[in-house]
Amino acid sequence: MLHGGGSDENMYLDQNNKQILKLAEEHGYILVSPLGYSRTGAYGTCLRLPAVFGQPEEAKKMIDALTPDRLQLLENSEKDVINVLEIVLNEYPVDRDSIFLTGHSMGSGGTWYLGAKYSRYWAAIAPMSGPFVDKDTYLWDNIRDMPIFMTEGTGATPSLAGSRVMRDWMKEQGFKLEYKEVNADHGGMVRLVLPDVFDFFDKCREK
Repeated sequence: MLHGGGSDENMYLDQNNKQILKLAEEHGYILVSPLGYSRTGAYGTCLRLPAVFGQPEEAKKMIDALTPDRLQLLENSEKDVINVLEIVLNEYPVDRDSIFLTGHSMGSGGTWYLGAKYSRYWAAIAPMSGPFVDKDTYLWDNIRDMPIFMTEGTGATPSLAGSRVMRDWMKEQGFKLEYKEVNADHGGMVRLVLPDVFDFFDKCREK
């Protein structure tokens, strides 16, 4: 579970009366919530609002504005997630065919980025409200056969517009995408979709 920008590894675990911890226990998952080195490390990708899918000019601005310090922060954030994952895999009896990745907002961007770059780890991914993907540079072939559950809040503008464009394009391209919108804003959508995220992972685990 990758947290959003400005929060930390505990925020989403504590939210809504520890909802995600209870769901993980009910569904039989080991839940891992890494910091990603810093609150703003973004897990390796530089894309944030307004660089949602379908806005290549905004993505280019963010890429062009990268400094050496920012690049190092992104690299450290990416490495932190993978290092934590490898520690868990080595210390716990994890079913390596049933590892899943989800995240919200900045963590959704991280889910898209790490989901493709390290696709060998994941049985499925579930990005929540954060379609931070550059169509022209993304590693689409790496997720071609991966089940994906994408969720949004109808009040989560401008993220919502990017998610809808991305949904339509991915379905046209034949990706294994499921999509759901809930009547909530950017932050409020998390508690509404988390039960569906775990149900989706269960479905993928049972195949």
